[in-house]
Amino acid sequence: MDYKKISRYVVLGILFFLPVTFLLFLYPATHNYTPLDIVNESVSDLENFNSNSEEKIVLRDYITVLGFLGNTPKNKTTTALNLKELVYDKFKGFKRFQIVILMPKGTEEAVKQLKSEISSYEDLRFWHFVFGEPSDVKRIYFSLKSESDLASDLSSEYVFVVDKDLKQRGRLDDRTDRELEKNKATYGLNAYNCIEVAEIKNKMSDDLRILFTEYRQKRKGEFNSDTRRADDLTGEVKN
Repeated sequence: MDYKKISRYVVLGILFFLPVTFLLFLYPATHNYTPLDIVNESVSDLENFNSNSEEKIVLRDYITVLGFLGNTPKNKTTTALNLKELVYDKFKGFKRFQIVILMPKGTEEAVKQLKSEISSYEDLRFWHFVFGEPSDVKRIYFSLKSESDLASDLSSEYVFVVDKDLKQRGRLDDRTDRELEKNKATYGLNAYNCIEVAEIKNKMSDDLRILFTEYRQKRKGEFNSDTRRADDLTGEVKN
């Protein structure tokens, strides 16, 4: 018996079947992922807001990252740059994706300066600044679910993810594996802090990819809404 030849075939067989086995394990995980939670079902759309765009900017029918930079946007340059480099540049190629920043009227010139700082001659077609009365900015913010108040200058370090049906997305349970093991109280994630680079790069990027996957599956008729994270929660979630 030629043991060398047998050993060679065994090794070749392992090298062939190992990647196939890995892909088989990966396949159900890809198609049975957990959709991104709905944390709020009634986000207001952008009535009474104007923009420099010829088209009317709305939230419905778009996957939107919604932000608030306030009366002095130059003080929020870090927030805007993180959003541009870590979110916009990564997802601007996806269908029906946009970033919308709500601004108080009177900040138009300051926004022009901010755009020149963050654009670097790049395409900002899917990034919109819209302008409204302070009361309208507050109305939109108060329609969102947030753990923090809008600052006195109408700004926030947090951005929000709104889906095509004006529903706010996030995580009903944002506990780490260690916190789950220790049975820590449930807490959610309703907004993403643009100053925290790790939160944007890891949590927000992952959540947006999950949301895009959901809509892609809906177009193909493969989406199963019964596999939402909320089904796995054992504790009561506060609204």
